[in-house]
Amino acid sequence: MPAQINCPFGVIHYAYHCSDTFVMTDSATLYIVPTPIGNLDDITQRAIQTLAAVDWIAAEDTRHSQKLLQHFSISTRTLSLHDHNEDKRVAMLCQRLKDGESVALISDAGTPLISDPGFVLVRACREQGIDVVALPGACAAITALSGSGLPTDRFLFEGFLPVKVQARNEILQRLQDATCTTVYYEAPRRIVATLQDIHVLLPDRHLVLAKEISKTFEAYVSGNAEDILAWLDAEPARQKGEFVLMVSPAVKDKQSVPGEALSLLSALCEELPLKRAAAIVAQHYQLKKNALYQAGLAEQGRQ
Repeated sequence: MPAQINCPFGVIHYAYHCSDTFVMTDSATLYIVPTPIGNLDDITQRAIQTLAAVDWIAAEDTRHSQKLLQHFSISTRTLSLHDHNEDKRVAMLCQRLKDGESVALISDAGTPLISDPGFVLVRACREQGIDVVALPGACAAITALSGSGLPTDRFLFEGFLPVKVQARNEILQRLQDATCTTVYYEAPRRIVATLQDIHVLLPDRHLVLAKEISKTFEAYVSGNAEDILAWLDAEPARQKGEFVLMVSPAVKDKQSVPGEALSLLSALCEELPLKRAAAIVAQHYQLKKNALYQAGLAEQGRQ
């Protein structure tokens, strides 16, 4: 158990380490602590110190997390918090936090709450005025995106795709007009089916599949859905592991004019000459002025 000291602000827990330094954790605080997604060396020193210093660790799977905790000689008490018991656990954890205990929330791997449990607990803590401190750390989606070679100025993280085919295809169909990179998690038992669906719906779209990030068999595979399916089929073992699937933005004809730009152009033309209105809309939407001008002329011709 971590030692504690009393101070004017309440009880502060701390843990000593071999470097003769210590980290202090405030009582009555929930810590969101990322854990490695593969390579154990990716855990931060702050994460190790926090896990050793808090009163409780709320883990998605306590048996799974014990392997990590034992590796770093962390003996903090653990309790489970997962999708099936989070609603029941929240009241108990919030009460312990109010009573002055500190809690660290971890998932099986990566940053908690990113397609993992924890949202209900964090929301309840915020609503009840309990301090929440989120530590930076490993996240499969961000790691995969940064190594993908796809545009990263704007991206959309969608988590796991639906299991049912119809629901999955409805989401994939939206990618036809996507204006940013889209990131999904996918399970090994569904990765082939998902890529087959994309091959039907978006046969020419550029994809990047990241597999087993930070682990021994890490791989990034680029191409269209057919290319990546061929790579997966070449060796059955390639279909096992953890996957992050990234879809590039749709390539739009630079001369095309989106509907919202046409609406703004039409509104401005009620007050301004077409040429001036086209220039304003072109600057706002980063479009070709001539394309807007021609679209305006065509619209006026239909009136």
